[in-house]
Amino acid sequence: MAFQLPQLPYDYNALEPHIDEKTMKVHHQKHHNGYTTKLNAAIEGTDLEGKSIEQILRNVSKYSTAVRNNGGGYYNHTLFWNSMSPEGGELPDREVSRLYKGLEMAFGSVDKFKEKFAEAATGQFGSGWAWLCVDDPVGDLYICSTPNQDNPLMDVNDFSGMPILGIDVWEHAYYLKYQNRRADYIDAFFNVINWKVIEERYLAARTQAATV
Repeated sequence: MAFQLPQLPYDYNALEPHIDEKTMKVHHQKHHNGYTTKLNAAIEGTDLEGKSIEQILRNVSKYSTAVRNNGGGYYNHTLFWNSMSPEGGELPDREVSRLYKGLEMAFGSVDKFKEKFAEAATGQFGSGWAWLCVDDPVGDLYICSTPNQDNPLMDVNDFSGMPILGIDVWEHAYYLKYQNRRADYIDAFFNVINWKVIEERYLAARTQAATV
């Protein structure tokens, strides 16, 4: 089956005042929909039909630029929407959260993680993404950034891992509300992170890394 534009798990205005309704509509209905349509066109009639998006991205160096750009755009935005929630912002309790402890182990503290993640997002020149990932071989957390619609799953990076949290720093993700104030948008993003979902991804990625 062709890839489908996923529905948002909340209303377009649900993330206000942090991310505005107009931006969400344009971002989802125009940008993500465009990546989905172009990805389907790029793989139509090829042996990529029927493969999962993860399978495609892990071998993306073998495929066309259209597959790389639009496959990345499709995957990245799907992960992005589901990383946010109107009830987001608060990490699970430290005493029960393995993710909380993982962030402390990797970065020293949750505040230090937020600082380093914001630095990666702010420092990404031009369009791209910042990511929190689980390293494939050992399951450790690390932060990285990628240009355009690349992501850590792709075999075009000097690093590899499973992204569990990503922030879109293309201007279309924030310009209607924040104009050139990318740092303000990044600060606002921390208020809508769905840490329950991020913890689930972390545990799943750790389990997968342990079996490699």
